[in-house]
Amino acid sequence: IYTVQPDEVAVELRFGQPKSELSQPGLHFHWWPIETVETAKISEQLVSIGGGASSGSGLMLSGDQNIVNVQFSVAYQVSDPKAYLFDVSDPDGMLAQVAESAMREVVGRRPAQDIFRDDRQGIATAVREIIQGTLDGYKTGLQVNAVSIEDAAPPREVADAFDEVQRAEQDEDKFVEQANQYSNQKLGQARGQAAQIREDAAAYKNRVVQEAEGEAQRFISVYNEYAKAPDVTRKRLYLETMERILKDSNKVVVEPGNGQGVLPYLPLPALQPKAPPSPLGAATGGNQ
Repeated sequence: IYTVQPDEVAVELRFGQPKSELSQPGLHFHWWPIETVETAKISEQLVSIGGGASSGSGLMLSGDQNIVNVQFSVAYQVSDPKAYLFDVSDPDGMLAQVAESAMREVVGRRPAQDIFRDDRQGIATAVREIIQGTLDGYKTGLQVNAVSIEDAAPPREVADAFDEVQRAEQDEDKFVEQANQYSNQKLGQARGQAAQIREDAAAYKNRVVQEAEGEAQRFISVYNEYAKAPDVTRKRLYLETMERILKDSNKVVVEPGNGQGVLPYLPLPALQPKAPPSPLGAATGGNQ
């Protein structure tokens, strides 16, 4: 009699050969010693790799030749109990070795910044695919559910220098962002000014066109009147023009026939408009 726990399955072996059916959780009976039992835990398990102070498993070389200390974990479970129990001698140890090798492979193709900050999720996904493909090739009966990068940092010996580089990169990002904001602000102002200039130009164009059309229409109406009565129209235009010219000027009318043979005398200085006295002259005259 044997008991299978809730998170386990069991495989019975008769004369060393596994039976086809699996024993589910509960109480079971088998014929001992011709039958034996092997159990496998089917609940999700977690293995952590790297991060130890004395272990070098987490130290890896990135694609840009930087040393990074990566600590990550792999969540897995048994998908094929028979393959897990009988095809590989140490599937759990093999999983840890394959996971470390896969992480080194992916990290070696990426810059350190991807591991530290930029693309941890992409790296974890690539590592999980490599691990699963390798385990399937060895028929370990394991299924990888997730890979999680828990920590990635430079070695302690160069941590201070790396922090300085990180701060410099953050300052660079901040300055670039400020420059982009300034550029967007100036571009927005320039676009607004350009739009205002275009609107002013369009308004000026419309005004000039309307004035020209009005002048043309007035000329056409005058021409139509002129065509009806040329003499009258010429006389009217002459009188209107003279009225506009002489409206604000002093006028002297000389009647024809008076003083024939004698050059008329025109008091031109008296006709000139008198300038108002200057304040300085008025003050001088008052003192006298």
